[in-house]
Amino acid sequence: MSDLSLHPATQAFLQRAHKMLIGDQWCDAQSGQTMALHNPATGDVLTQVPAGDAQDVERAVRMARATFDDSEWSRMRPRERQNLMLKLADLMERDGQLLAEIECMNNGKSAHIARIMDVQLCIDYIRYMAGWATKIHGLTVSPSLPLMPDAQFHGYVSREAVGVVGAIVAWNFPLLLACWKLAPALATGCTMVIKPADETPLSAMKLGELMLEAGFPAGVFNVVTGSGAVAGAALSAHPLVDKLTFTGSTEIGKLIGKAAMDNMTRVTLELGGKSPTIVLEDANLETAAAGAANAIFFNHGQVCCAGSRLYVHRKHFDRVIADISGIANSMKLGSGLDASVDMGPLVSAKQQARVFRYIEMGQEMGATIACGGEQFGPGYFVQPTVITDVDQACPLVQEEIFGPVLVAQPFDDIDEVIRMANDSPFGLGASIWSNDLGKVHRMIPRIKSGSVWVNCHSALDPSLPFGGYKMSGVGREMGQDAIEHYTELKSVLINL
Repeated sequence: MSDLSLHPATQAFLQRAHKMLIGDQWCDAQSGQTMALHNPATGDVLTQVPAGDAQDVERAVRMARATFDDSEWSRMRPRERQNLMLKLADLMERDGQLLAEIECMNNGKSAHIARIMDVQLCIDYIRYMAGWATKIHGLTVSPSLPLMPDAQFHGYVSREAVGVVGAIVAWNFPLLLACWKLAPALATGCTMVIKPADETPLSAMKLGELMLEAGFPAGVFNVVTGSGAVAGAALSAHPLVDKLTFTGSTEIGKLIGKAAMDNMTRVTLELGGKSPTIVLEDANLETAAAGAANAIFFNHGQVCCAGSRLYVHRKHFDRVIADISGIANSMKLGSGLDASVDMGPLVSAKQQARVFRYIEMGQEMGATIACGGEQFGPGYFVQPTVITDVDQACPLVQEEIFGPVLVAQPFDDIDEVIRMANDSPFGLGASIWSNDLGKVHRMIPRIKSGSVWVNCHSALDPSLPFGGYKMSGVGREMGQDAIEHYTELKSVLINL
């Protein structure tokens, strides 16, 4: 297989008539409407998928509800759920290249990177969460009821599956984000209706196939494709959904959160970020420059916790900017099917236009384009870009661009850089580059973000919770905390 060829299984998948999954049936939208998907590397139409609406969401939710309330799934023992999850992970490992190429063709990312990162992280996380299926427990208490001193009581707290989960995921990591939500739902015994991103539903549809092949009962996992404004809104407002989980922009997250409150639906929101990368005076500059470049240019900058704000000690600012610019200028852009390519296209023409609007805004405000800032085409490409001479209040510093655009500023002391790092509506991640761990440990409690990485950035592990402060969201993905978000607590008091 040459660099730019697709595996025959991927070709066959892309050429089929794509349908939604409700129960164990693949079906068209009831309206009969479809929507086109595009290949980000060329702009050409890739395929068509159903354009689901409220009718389709209604069917899917009622199927998930029935499966949760009374089916073999609702009566399944934890060990059996664990084994099904492990089977799913094995099937994903078997079809790893196919899944990676689907992500590449639908999202634009490197198929090589998707195989060793996105797909492998999915497999690892499902296996991690499979272990939790047999380890969900409550506690017992010894009650003290002063008004009944002669009575004996037994008290305990149990943790139960929350029920039907509505999941809405973003387009930057379509498969990984779906698995972040699916794995704890399966471990706890929930059922799910997922609405993939408008632009990138294909990997969720393939995941549905693998769920059925693994032996999950009909209705455990349902996929409704369609627009966020129609299908996503219907799922968010549905009264039979017990929990909503969303990854995407803060703007849309607020709308979903408000819709959830109308029904008191449980909700977790993993939203935007504007994460600072801080290079201290004592840092290894070569390592820090390479790390800062990877923090912003990985996945074409389309990462919620991308290191999009760079703060470098003034003593080393020019050196670090030159090094990062050198890395950016050496990056090869092209199709994600080419294993030699360093950066593929952005996901859509819309996103490409958004990124260029920010670059143009910076130029209009007097910022310096240290490198990049140009279009590369055909396709939805943006050159990796470094911008300096920006003010802390500038929209390029305060707003999430979600592209390969780094804004960089110098600082003089620790107090100043912590103020600058925290001067943001977001608080998802931050990284510190230094060899002085004493100084680093004193800084970490002062940084307002859900994750702090030291001498690395965006390093994720299934056992560590991921989420943000402030406008970066509510709740956490991964780790034991995810189990808690997919369960309800029930207190029981028995008069013996």
